[in-house]
Order: sequence, then structure tokens, then C-alpha cells
Amino acid sequence: MYTKGDFHLHTNASDGKLTPSELVKKASTQNLDIISITDHDTTKGLHEGIKAGKKYGVKVIPGIEFSALHKDESIHILGYFKDNSYKSEKFQTFLNEMHNYRVWRAERIVANLMFYFDINIDGEQLVKDTNGVIARPHIAQAIINAGYNYSYEEIFKNVINKDSPVYVANKNIPIYEGIKILKEVNALLILAHPTLIKKSTIEELMHFDFDGIEGIYPLNLEGETEKYQSIAKEKNIIITAGSDYHGIGPQDTTHAFIGAVNLTGDPLKRFLHKLKSC
Repeated sequence: MYTKGDFHLHTNASDGKLTPSELVKKASTQNLDIISITDHDTTKGLHEGIKAGKKYGVKVIPGIEFSALHKDESIHILGYFKDNSYKSEKFQTFLNEMHNYRVWRAERIVANLMFYFDINIDGEQLVKDTNGVIARPHIAQAIINAGYNYSYEEIFKNVINKDSPVYVANKNIPIYEGIKILKEVNALLILAHPTLIKKSTIEELMHFDFDGIEGIYPLNLEGETEKYQSIAKEKNIIITAGSDYHGIGPQDTTHAFIGAVNLTGDPLKRFLHKLKSC
């Protein structure tokens, strides 16, 4: 039986630093026996990660962190796949379209950086250097690599933050449509990091067809974990936990180290029972 899991992890298939194999190996050193790889809007790292899990003795649940929109705010959905339906041609075509949009988005942000901040980075090189989905961490690192005197944290807070004129939103997939798309590929759906949601209440979002809440998260404020657990109990849905690890290092103050936030005991059993994949 599995005893300790981290169900929100990123690889270099999206905006993480480690390869899927490196991530799984690191999970094994943190006494994690079950994890999920949940890259942004892509499943490209899953095959390698699942294979590495067999090598290192770590169960890898195929997952995704899907970007949706509600009230002009990005809402992330953690999807955990119960079977191989995520490999369907229709779903993969949709993800490829999202990938292409992210490339266009990155090009617009690069142009805006020059216009508003006189920051010049090579957009073509950015695309070449990115193994998978281009996201803001890639752009932040490119700014640092270009020699500009900004810290990683300053770039996220003051340069490419969502209120900056530089910012370009992700593709607008309404939350109800995102849920429908993921349900079609047999995914268990969890509302990701509710503490980061500002324009909607969690109670309001629970009217959508979620199976649970990522109630244990490194940026939770005091009392929020208990609040989310109470909501989950009232709604008869599950609680999950995730570090949101990106492998970036100490300069990344918005996520935790792999395994630092984890699911154990009865909540883990309920998650696996709901998933019915282990």
C-alpha cells in the first residue's frame, strides 16, 4: 500500500527544470512512493515519467495541470487520468493547439518586454531552448540569462505579473469547457491551489463538477487548510496535497520542495479509492 504522495509536480515538459526521469528519481530520495506529474497543458512527459517510476520504485499517476478561465481569472484544474484515454487523438490535438498558442503568447510577451521595459531577449532562442510548453518561468530565466539586474522574484512580481502591461493571458478556455474536455478523457478533477484564487469564492467554484480540492498547498494562509478540509467534508469530495515543485531552486519562493507538502493516511486512501487506478 502506498504511504506518502505528492500530486502536483512539474518537469521540463512544461516549466519545470528536471526531466521526468530526474524528477522521479528525486521523489524516491524523499521517501515518496507515489506521485503525479502534472505539467501545464501537456502530457508529453508522462511516458518517460511512468517508465522511470518502474525503475525507481515510485508509482507515477499520469496527470496534467489544465488552464481554464472564470471571471477573467485563470483557474487551474489538476486532472488525474484513470486510464490511457488521455492519449486519444482528439485530446492530443487540442493540447497541441494550446501549445501553439503558448508559443504565440511568449512572442507577444517578448515584444512587450522590449516596448514597456526596454528588456531585449531573443524570442526565437527562447522557443528553441524550451523542450515543451513555454511559460513565464522560462521568460524570467531568459531575462536573468540576458544579464538584466533583476531577481527571479522581482521579475514575477513587477515585470511579468498579471497586472503588468507585458502580460498576455493564456488561451481562454471557460472552466465548464475545461472540465468537459478533461471528463471526456476520464480524468479525476481537482481544483488546484485555491488559496491563489481571488475573484471567486471556493464555495462558488464547487458548483462545478470537481471531484476534490488541493487543500494542502505550500502557500496556504493560516487556517486555510482546515477551511478547505471542512468544505471537502461538507461537499463529500476529496482533499489532495501537492508541493507544486518546479525544480528551480531557492530563488523560487512560490513553490515548495518536492515532498515537503504531501498526502498520507486516510486522505491518501480516499484519493486512490476515487482514482481507482492503484
